[in-house]
Amino acid sequence: MSRDSSTRTDTKPWYRHPLVWLVILLPASSVIGGLILLTIAIRNADDTVVDDWYREGRTINRTMADEEQARRFGVRATLDFQALPSVQLESRIPVPWPERLTLKLRHPTIAARDHQLSLVHQGEGRYLGDQQIQPDAEMIVTLAPENGYWRLQQRARLDDLHTVMDAGRAQ
Repeated sequence: MSRDSSTRTDTKPWYRHPLVWLVILLPASSVIGGLILLTIAIRNADDTVVDDWYREGRTINRTMADEEQARRFGVRATLDFQALPSVQLESRIPVPWPERLTLKLRHPTIAARDHQLSLVHQGEGRYLGDQQIQPDAEMIVTLAPENGYWRLQQRARLDDLHTVMDAGRAQ
């Protein structure tokens, strides 16, 4: 009996061939990479647009008027975050200081890092908050009385926990 030359002489199982693993590895790495990107996208999703965007858009004129009023008064604020948040207000012309101020610290991209505080007047233009916060290095800072007849807003670096806001620099 003669042996047929067409019989299989390779006795290695399929998983011992490197080419098979290359064919499996390429699609598998694509699937794993896609899952990683999906996880990153879900965890770092952009914040959605506010539902009442039209009403907020209409208030732009009022807030611009409030910022112009702060420029006319020459309002200047010194923020201090060393212990409890405090603000020292000054102005070129005598202004009756309101009983409460609202301090908003907004992160440029992540809404979860935003802070809003109510500051109580302590006398002579000094205001004090009731809770300690640790702001991020760069925030959009908005300071306004609760009744809203003037407003300071600017992007500020809060690295040193001591910041000056000037109505002439309001953005």
